[in-house]
Order: sequence, then structure tokens, then C-alpha cells
Amino acid sequence: MSQDNILELRGVTKDFPGVRAVNNVNFELQRGEVHALIGENGAGKSTLMNILGGVLRPDAGEILLEGRPVRFANPAEANRSGIAVVFQELSLVPSLSIAENIYFNRQPRTVLGFVDWKLLDRQARELLRLVNLDIHPRHLVRELPVGRQQLIEILKALSLEPKILILDEPTSSLSADHTALLFAEIRRLKASGVSFIYISHHLLEIFQLADRVTILRDGNGIGTYAVNAVNEETLVKRMVGRELTNMYGTRASEIGQILFRFAKPAPSGLEPIRLELRKGEILGIAGLIGSGRTELAMEIAGLTPNAKATIELEGGLLAIRHPAEAIRHGIAYMTEDRKQLGLYLSMSVRENNAAPSLQRFANGLGLIRDREITQSAVESRKRFNIATPSVRKTVVQLSGGNQQKVLLSMWVGVRPKVLIADEPTRGVDVGAKSEIYRHLRELASSGVGIILISSELQEILGMSDRILVMREGRFVAEFSQKQATEENIILAATGVSGRRHPVSEASS
Repeated sequence: MSQDNILELRGVTKDFPGVRAVNNVNFELQRGEVHALIGENGAGKSTLMNILGGVLRPDAGEILLEGRPVRFANPAEANRSGIAVVFQELSLVPSLSIAENIYFNRQPRTVLGFVDWKLLDRQARELLRLVNLDIHPRHLVRELPVGRQQLIEILKALSLEPKILILDEPTSSLSADHTALLFAEIRRLKASGVSFIYISHHLLEIFQLADRVTILRDGNGIGTYAVNAVNEETLVKRMVGRELTNMYGTRASEIGQILFRFAKPAPSGLEPIRLELRKGEILGIAGLIGSGRTELAMEIAGLTPNAKATIELEGGLLAIRHPAEAIRHGIAYMTEDRKQLGLYLSMSVRENNAAPSLQRFANGLGLIRDREITQSAVESRKRFNIATPSVRKTVVQLSGGNQQKVLLSMWVGVRPKVLIADEPTRGVDVGAKSEIYRHLRELASSGVGIILISSELQEILGMSDRILVMREGRFVAEFSQKQATEENIILAATGVSGRRHPVSEASS
């Protein structure tokens, strides 16, 4: 083992029933290095990180930490050895405070053995300042949006003062400002000798942060490269094993007449909040985290119904008080939080596929036609390219990208007239993104109106026919596809002075 290496994996292999998740992988991490690990969903990245984090044990191979062979029985052993992992799926306890989550089972104690709340709050505040979060440490985690929960998860790992910090899609829910603060902290810690394994589907982040990049494909190591010796096109081709062209696709049919309208009163003295969507249109909604995009989607979908709102579909007024009513009228909401709100993780692909549309599988007596549910799930597995040996496999066993495909298949299965897709490619690799974009294009071509909410500006720009920008719960700008640029969307989203773009500007 080289003296420069703090960590080395030699021939690490891990099998699960019916699949080899990691196959004879070699990997080296140097002291004070940011080493990126990339690959499609299902390539073996998460399995490898679970092995390093003590969640799983390898079936073959060895791990050397500072030159000594190690094998962790549990995450606590990995933490004590100086390895901390921030997993893509959050592990916070919603009913506990920010401070209690950051120092979970490690709260400072008084001489009498009680929790030292003053010291706990002070330590938590110091960490919160790193990412510019002005929130009281006693604030409950369940009251925070997903993006801020992600920051708390990262601060929890930083509180361990690790030698090696593994970050799995750490920016998937972060705003541009918080991403910049995180990158600054990574660079500061790197300069002090901390090593990072950085997993991300955002290749631009790899070029901004990493020194080297290792590619996994189908559980195998494809190669390790100096970041300054490769480009994005090379990485994508080696990662997916094929060339991806025209990622976002193109419009295949004309946009139709107005399909859907939503309006609600704004705070006193402000213009009402209005939204119109046409048949076959992909309407992008951009904005910073906390701008009100998801809250708007939840109102439309009946998750948080607003009695003062007016909803009109195909010329008829609707009163939506519950998600089931929205589904019955053909309005589907694909949530950004697939783990907590979107999927039944302990249930099978087959059961998830049918969950929102059970009435479609009932006979005249109300009995479920079991065979048709299985047939539908098998067809969805093929149509959405869901990587699973059986539709009876539980969703929790699938990779993040395949879980996202299951979520999309669920809502396409209700045969919606309007689909709200909230961060539809969060934590998804470029290959799976391309597939999801293709499905959204197909839906739009069939006449479905799509409201696309995304924090990825390239996604909004590449997919949308028209873009609305939200700030502080209101629409503050509207752009046609030709007018929209990253710069004018950011200016509108942040409220930074610049040329004004009134909501009515692009309505012609």
C-alpha cells in the first residue's frame, strides 16, 4: 500500500441473491484527496459505500485503512475508525430536534449524567454556521424541507470529525447557495488532510471538486482517471457503455388548448397566483428551495388543499380535498420525496405499480383481478426498463434510479390528464435521466399536460416549453423556451436587480 493512500480496496466482491453487486473492485483513496465515484444506478456504488460504512460485509477481498486490514461489523465501528458516510437516503429522526439529530447518541453530558443542553445547542450552532443556516438547534427536523434536512445529515457526519468522509449525492436537494457553501467546506477540510469519496450524477461537480474519478459499471471497476485528463463526454460514454445523444429529446406534437387552470388569492395587496397548462405542454417551474414550488404542487394534488383555490380541468371546476379526488379527476403528483411520501418501500414492485390505480383492476363486484395486476407490473418493468429479476421483489431492494422508475410507472398507470413531476430525476444517473425524459416526452405527445418542478436549471431549460419562476410563494417571471437562459432564471429566482421579466411577458 502506497504511503500516500489512506484507504485501499483490493478485489472487493459482494453478492446478493441472484446478482453480483460488486465484482472484484480495486480502489485507492489518498490523504487529502477528493476521489469521485460515478456510475449508473445499480452500478454498485451504494453497495461499496455500505461496505466501507459498516452496513454490509464483503464476501471476498480486503480493505486496508492506513495500511491495516479492517472489516467493520457495524456503522459504529466504521465511525470509530474515522469513516463517516452521508447516504443519499436520509437517516434523520423526524421527531427529534436538529441538535439531537446531529449528535444522536453522542450528546454532551453534565457531571450528573444529564444532557448538557446549553453545550449541545452551542455545538450545533457552530456547525449550522458552516452552511449559513440561521435556525434554532431545537427546531424539529420534520418541520424542515428536504433540502435543509440534507444539510443536517451532512453536518451530522462532519460532527464526527472523520478522516474519510463519503458523500453520496450530497447536493441532490441543495440550492446553489448551499451547494457553494458545502464545496467551500469540502475544500477547507481537504486542505487540512481529510479525504473524500464523492458520489454524484452531476458531472459538473466532479470537475469542480475531484482530483480523480473512478467509474463503476455493472459492479465492475472500469477505470480510474485524473479529472484533468478526461471530459464529460468521455466519462458518460465509459459509465453507460454507449453514447447518449439528444438527452432531452424534442417536441413530437403541437401544444393544444388550455387543459388546466389553478388560481388562489395572494397575500393582501398582491396579484392572485395563477397557473395555466395546455394539452401536451411541459411547463417548467423553477425557483430556489423554499420558494413554494412543492407547496403549490401539494395544494393542486389535494395533499394540503386550499379552500380558497380555484381548480379547473377541461373547462369544469373541481373541488379537490384529498389526493384520491385528484387521482379520480386525472391529476397525478409524483413527489420529490420517494422514500417518505412516494413509495411503499416494504412492498413489491408489483404492489407499488398498482397502488394508485387499484380501481382499474377491480371487477364488477369490487374484487381485485390479481393476474391483471401482475401482467401490468411486468409490462411496466419492460416499458420503464426497471432492473429487477422479478416484479415481486420489494422496492427497498432496488437502486435509487430504479425506485424512481417505479414511482413514475405508478403515476403513468393512473392514466393522468395532468402530471406534476416534482424533481423527477433527483439522485438519478444520466442513463436513467435520459429514459425518464423520454417517458415525459411520450406523455406530452399523447396530450398529457406536465408540470415539471426541478432545481436543475439544465433540466428545466432542456425539457420545458414554457418556464415560470417562483419566489416567496409567487410567480415572479415567465419565459418562453426561446427567452429562457440560466442567467435570467437565476436573477428572477433570487430577486437580484436586473432586467425585470413580468409574468405576462411571455404569454403571447
